[in-house]
Amino acid sequence: MSLNSVYEKIITHSDFDGIVSGAICSVALGIRKIYFAGPSTITKSLIPISENDIVCDLPYPLSCGLWFDHHEGNLQELRYRKIDPATIRGRAGVSKSCARIVFEYFSERTRLPEFIEDAVKEADIIDSFEYRSIEDWRKESPGKIIDNSLNIKESSRHTMDSYMRAILFLLTERSIEEVANTPKVRERFEKYKREEEGMLRLIKESSTFMPNDQNCEIVLLDLTKYSRMPSVIKNLAYLIYPDALAVLQISNLFERNTKKNDLSFSMSLSIALKSTAHSKDVGEIMRTLNIGDGHKGAGAGTVYSKSKQEMLEKKALITEKIFRLWKNQLDQGVPLIQTNTPQGYSYTGKINS
Repeated sequence: MSLNSVYEKIITHSDFDGIVSGAICSVALGIRKIYFAGPSTITKSLIPISENDIVCDLPYPLSCGLWFDHHEGNLQELRYRKIDPATIRGRAGVSKSCARIVFEYFSERTRLPEFIEDAVKEADIIDSFEYRSIEDWRKESPGKIIDNSLNIKESSRHTMDSYMRAILFLLTERSIEEVANTPKVRERFEKYKREEEGMLRLIKESSTFMPNDQNCEIVLLDLTKYSRMPSVIKNLAYLIYPDALAVLQISNLFERNTKKNDLSFSMSLSIALKSTAHSKDVGEIMRTLNIGDGHKGAGAGTVYSKSKQEMLEKKALITEKIFRLWKNQLDQGVPLIQTNTPQGYSYTGKINS
């Protein structure tokens, strides 16, 4: 049942959580105009956003009609801008997913389809990487199938947006299990599974540990040598280095398939570490460096450079700072690796040579 809506379009994050968030807004308000964006699109004001628009799972823009978000860093940014979150229409707070924030907001105002809560539960797990074990993470679930189907590269942004929009609208009409079993989703998921073998090879070839990381705690996945942005899921590194505590991926940004000197830093904690008492906080590392945001278990940031030389210098500097901040975060009962060499390759699937 949709509310009477004065809103025209939904601008949501281009990931699984953003899709589920947008689906809830769409079904609650009857909006069919959907746009996808990344955080930098909002912070750089690259698209027009008005009081008639809804923004989900993204930083707060200059203005909008409703804003929904679950990132602590975006709330901190509001305080820096001297904006009281309570004055913004919508809802924001620290949560496992933005979908959870949106679901709770509209559940208080209208009757949502019962099946949509299952999609929210999947978004909670996927966006917070809240798995009990590697085996649990590797299990197929409707949410995982859809999420992995999003990892297939398309020839154009328009084609990818069209696919995400189709998924979003399906989630307004069907259960997430039904959506995961549609032919297009299954086709893309099967293609992803085939491409995963290549991802594992690439990770093995491009990963190392920092010289001062004597306990091999953080897998350093450096993709800056590639002229084209490789398709890779960094968390697959835990299949190769099961005893690592985190993965830090460094890659160049690309604009219209052209490699830039700007760098993306993306980091996540291992499942093993998440199930142990600890004080590691990846989002806090990104916020401390003032390069990005995230949650305790995962975060990302961007570093801009005017030249290749500056890029190389900043890559080394930021990597070192990340490791220093990591070591300064107090450990509470964390079983650190005792050897000085990375653990052996443990993936049991077939790797074609």
